[in-house]
Amino acid sequence: MYRNLIALGITAVVAIGAASSSPVRQYKNLKVLPPDVSSSRLQRIMVDEFNDGLGVGCGFCHAEEKGSHKLDYASDAKPEKSIAREMMKMTMKINKKFFHVRRPGIGDSLMIVNCSSCHHGQPHLDLGAE
Repeated sequence: MYRNLIALGITAVVAIGAASSSPVRQYKNLKVLPPDVSSSRLQRIMVDEFNDGLGVGCGFCHAEEKGSHKLDYASDAKPEKSIAREMMKMTMKINKKFFHVRRPGIGDSLMIVNCSSCHHGQPHLDLGAE
């Protein structure tokens, strides 16, 4: 009798947990970020890291769909997207090598060096200044 109650309880917990968890969305053409990144984490990365860190909007890196003003997030048409990917790799390497962040990831609070460290809200660096 107790086994049946325990089994029923476990089944109920698993069913409730499965029903309440949101499905993982697979994004297209992610080459640096994990393909199973959650939409909330991706949103934080795009807003907190890129929009705030570089002072730009989504259209800075993402091309518009042909015949529309809607952004095609999977497209690699704009060179800025490729540059952003290289910059992400660079910051992860810097954090790992010089700051000993074990598994650096874009948007992680453990990242010492991020977009804002150098860009300070500007899309391009003026390396000739000073």
